Amino acid sequence: MGRAIAKVNGTTIAVADKWETVEGNVYFPPDSISDKSIFSDSNLTTSCAWKGISSYYNINIDGDVLKDAAWYYPAPKEAAKKIKDHVAFYKTKVQVSIED
Repeated sequence: MGRAIAKVNGTTIAVADKWETVEGNVYFPPDSISDKSIFSDSNLTTSCAWKGISSYYNINIDGDVLKDAAWYYPAPKEAAKKIKDHVAFYKTKVQVSIED
């Protein structure tokens, strides 16, 4: 399966040997986040018909704040239970790659 890696400006923020892929997005398990202190809660929530209500994080790297750059489902619907609390990143804000 390889490794999934998330980076912001060259700084690694998540690495996972196991992850979930949903609708083209890599969902990193909560324990794959390397430094939780760079994540802060956002007020944004969105709704998906089959996944449920998502919550968002801002990411703070070297004084730069990437607003609403990551999201997760704290209480997903049954169909999406495998991504509970997993974190996905906006591809325009965070570089996500899969290495073999």
